[in-house]
Amino acid sequence: MKQIEDYLPLSQATYYILLSLREVRHGYAIMQDVEEISHGEVTMGPGTLYGALGKLEKQKIIAKADVDKEDRRKYYLLTPLGKEVLQMEYKRLESLVRNASGIIKEMEGEHDDSQKI
Repeated sequence: MKQIEDYLPLSQATYYILLSLREVRHGYAIMQDVEEISHGEVTMGPGTLYGALGKLEKQKIIAKADVDKEDRRKYYLLTPLGKEVLQMEYKRLESLVRNASGIIKEMEGEHDDSQKI
């Protein structure tokens, strides 16, 4: 049986897709929300999105949601596994930033000193 860590690290696009699925959404709404929550840093086309959604669905990280039967769009939601994967990835990224913070600040200080020649 797979452990949560086996799904990590997530790609940037996948991470934002999972964040977007904090509520049930269809594909186009996911694309719009990803662009909004990433402040325009991540934009994806339908090929990238639907490829990722297919993979995530096979991994049981997301599932299709039952919505209005007359609506032809496919809606998706995070599964309990998906929520765990997203939370674990957040903690992993947070740890990376926390562990590097002092080092990066030191490097920036060195860079500032070298400019004073």
